[in-house]
Amino acid sequence: MKRSTLGRAAIPAAIVLSLGLSSCAANEPSGETSAAPGSSEGSSEAAALSGTLNGAGSSAQQAAQQAWIAGITESSPDLQVNYDPQGSGAGRTQFLSGAVQFAGSDAYLKDDELTQAQERCNGGTAIDIPNYVSPIAIAYNLEGVDDLQLSPDVIARIFAGEITTWNDPAIAATNEGVTLPATAINPVHRADESGTTANFTDYLSKASNGAWTAEPGQEWPIQGGEAAQGTSGVVAAISATPGSIGYADESQAGDLSHVLVQVGDAFVGPTAEAAAAALDEATPVSGRPEGDIALDVNRTPTNSEAYPVILVSYLIGCTSYEDPAEAANVKGYFTYITSEEGQQAAAETAGSAPISDTLRQQITTSLELIQ
Repeated sequence: MKRSTLGRAAIPAAIVLSLGLSSCAANEPSGETSAAPGSSEGSSEAAALSGTLNGAGSSAQQAAQQAWIAGITESSPDLQVNYDPQGSGAGRTQFLSGAVQFAGSDAYLKDDELTQAQERCNGGTAIDIPNYVSPIAIAYNLEGVDDLQLSPDVIARIFAGEITTWNDPAIAATNEGVTLPATAINPVHRADESGTTANFTDYLSKASNGAWTAEPGQEWPIQGGEAAQGTSGVVAAISATPGSIGYADESQAGDLSHVLVQVGDAFVGPTAEAAAAALDEATPVSGRPEGDIALDVNRTPTNSEAYPVILVSYLIGCTSYEDPAEAANVKGYFTYITSEEGQQAAAETAGSAPISDTLRQQITTSLELIQ
């Protein structure tokens, strides 16, 4: 099955997104201020956002970040937001070093990173704010095969290098009537530290009934297959070599075909609706700092309409910034991203699943801690 491109914006090739340019009117003096997105008139956040806000991280968020930067620019033309989608691991590293004010990450901060963040966060702590929920497409390039259904254990065995040709009986077992060629399978994985890899290997580990024995993590844990840099690199590698299969955020999988994953007796594709159904079964991670909203995804959902190969991507910021202007900008941008307007913009651009009103209420409480 090929993905639909309906309602999705084109993704420019530029690596650094810098759409938050000030308008001409922004340079004119004015005695009035505008409310920060999502804030109420007269609140402490009513002052206009201004200056430069730098972020880095998740390449899966790239398309959504473009939409959010465009949206915040409309309401706060004096604010320039730059986002470098160099990967979740690199983004967290830059954030913890103080090189950027916020990070985007497809994996929440680990305990040792939370400890590192205390110094970076001016005596406060770092918090994870879920802002982007999207299916991870298991994309493939196999001429003549547009519909492919795979069980979790077969997916694991393919990426482990145990199943090496497309006409293997294990693949044929769930694809009756499909003519499968004897083409060699070329599994493609991320070369860089990646939150998408963390989510994908977490799925393989929890859903494959022991077929995947490596520990889940942000670095690809086994030898073999083809390594590619970033989401765009994985998509390019799959597209370039017939017989390839890999994993990437669905919004960036282009016109590649994608696997329907077995959930119970059903086979489910990577849609926003199916991702939202899977998110409904996620639970909070225990032992986190105040305001942190890290979520544990259920990779074996009971809902047969849920797609369990999802990533819950996060905004990472500090509860305390030395510069009050930085704190206001981070808080204002995070507020816009997680607002109904911001979530709808991401859904239209990147096909993500908007967060629920219940989760938004929790996020609003968490954002009040930023100062």
